[in-house]
Amino acid sequence: MNSWSRAFQVAAVYVGTVVGTGFATGKEIVEFFSRFGFIGFLTILISGYFFITLGTSLMVMAIDLKARSYEELTEYLFGPLFAKGVNIMMMIMLLGFCIVMLSGAGAVFEEQLKLPKLAGILLTVALIYVIVIVGTKGLFAVNLLVVPLMILFNLMLMMHAVKGGAFLDTFFIVPELEGGWRAFIYPFIYPAMNLAMAQAVLVPLAAEVNDKDVVKKGGILGGVILTLILISSHVTLVTLPNLEMYDIPMAAVMKEMMTSFYLVYIIVIYGEIYTSLIGNIYGLERQLSNYIRAKRIWISTFIILFVSSLSMVDYSTLLTFLYPLFGYISLVFFILLWIKSGKWLVKRKRKAE
Repeated sequence: MNSWSRAFQVAAVYVGTVVGTGFATGKEIVEFFSRFGFIGFLTILISGYFFITLGTSLMVMAIDLKARSYEELTEYLFGPLFAKGVNIMMMIMLLGFCIVMLSGAGAVFEEQLKLPKLAGILLTVALIYVIVIVGTKGLFAVNLLVVPLMILFNLMLMMHAVKGGAFLDTFFIVPELEGGWRAFIYPFIYPAMNLAMAQAVLVPLAAEVNDKDVVKKGGILGGVILTLILISSHVTLVTLPNLEMYDIPMAAVMKEMMTSFYLVYIIVIYGEIYTSLIGNIYGLERQLSNYIRAKRIWISTFIILFVSSLSMVDYSTLLTFLYPLFGYISLVFFILLWIKSGKWLVKRKRKAE
């Protein structure tokens, strides 16, 4: 297999790891970017730069350190004294992400299908148990289908939005918002939050590939794709009146612009939420197994019950509170990764000389 084929696989995993519930529903993009209008578009470009550069640096650094897990990278960035505390904080954040995701699954049923939120949550929990009992075989194949479909629909919606008359009327607007100063912090905390959580997948991926040229190409390609998804979603979302009132704004746009694809798109959004939720629960179960001596199914059951107990809280409330909070917490990780990746490049240049 040539390097570009392997690079595409790395890029697919990178994109699939970052594109989660808030990304799929569009609510995350509204919260961090689109509600700020044209300023949001400019800050997407800044976030995209960090997804390209720091996402790549993270994987290259993992190879150089011979790190097999994100805990080893955490120890390098924070030092052995603080690493354990940081790892526990990561687990708490992962638990928070699971709560938001399950609440998002319920919101799809409530807002878009006009069914009780509890029905969506219970169905999702039942489907999670199927995977817990049967295993993850075939789940990644579903993700490989869901993510490209979501990207395709996003691009279709963007082209439809650009053709419409509302695009030029809304794209360059900068609305007056309370807390508008956050627009200048969010392009840093957004990639910080996503890269902090993605390292659990990207570090072992880099170790498995063990080829710096491949992970560089894959990291750059994955970062570019993530940037394009953000731009296409933003271009579409700014045409939606009162975009902050929706739990699933991308579905609301699809229903208005391309009604014939609406139900398929709902399934794609739900599929992305479901696969992301399963991935996070498995990651959390693996981490908790280091602290709790119990069978995996009991640990998974504890996680599911805890997450379910809080998932009836309003999806928008959870996302708009927890995601920025996790972003601020992840900012320390982001700054250290940024500084140390710069030092790493300097060292490598000196060695090359």
